[in-house]
Amino acid sequence: MLRSPVPTRRIARTALTAAVAALLSATAAACGDRGGLEGAGATPTAVSPAKLWPDLRPASSPAYPYDEGNTETVKGVRIPGDDIRKVDPVDVVRAEIAAHPDDYGSKGAYHATVERMKECGAGGDRARCPLLKAYYRDLTGDGRADMTLGFRLYPTNQTAVRVYTVEKHKLVQVLADNDAIIGVELAGRAVIVRSPAGISGYEYRTTWAWDPDQRAMVFSRDEFLRTGKGRHSHAPSPSPSSTPAASAG
Repeated sequence: MLRSPVPTRRIARTALTAAVAALLSATAAACGDRGGLEGAGATPTAVSPAKLWPDLRPASSPAYPYDEGNTETVKGVRIPGDDIRKVDPVDVVRAEIAAHPDDYGSKGAYHATVERMKECGAGGDRARCPLLKAYYRDLTGDGRADMTLGFRLYPTNQTAVRVYTVEKHKLVQVLADNDAIIGVELAGRAVIVRSPAGISGYEYRTTWAWDPDQRAMVFSRDEFLRTGKGRHSHAPSPSPSSTPAASAG
């Protein structure tokens, strides 16, 4: 079952956002505009890094296996001629919904997505369809196009990001990530997901890269970056804490 490290990342992000907000508040309070240059004082003597707790026993395993990739075969979806471009994205999302009733059932976190998907068919209201445009690029390095899908997860403010490839005539999901999203970029064989931070002028950028050994997109980097000027909020924005399941990673 495919799961992404979204909940753990969100906990760390919330703590980081709160720490940065406190730092910015302290900096703003300590700095004033005096209208001129002032000396910073004598330059302190450089001090080499000090290793703390040299006798501390090293951890035997990571807190979360970020570098582990998981895949899932999509059932019930045909791939004419093994050409992923001929796969209907609507069928792919509906297959995910059918495979994960805990997420999309009447009591699931994304239950409203089911009703919205009815608008994606012929005669439906496309403005209400949660499915976004599919993009095709070789992310696995096998010389064939892979499919990157996105669809809104109602009633939350999250968006699902999925990557699929074809292996042995079967459609295989190699990335599943749910998050509040500013944008998504494809760079080489990596998927970069940009998400809002609790401080204006900053954002998170999570990178998923193709791992040929695990044959999956694995978590490789999570950055907290300044994007422009802005005033920080007094508290970090709340993040959904539901755990994504197989195709709702």
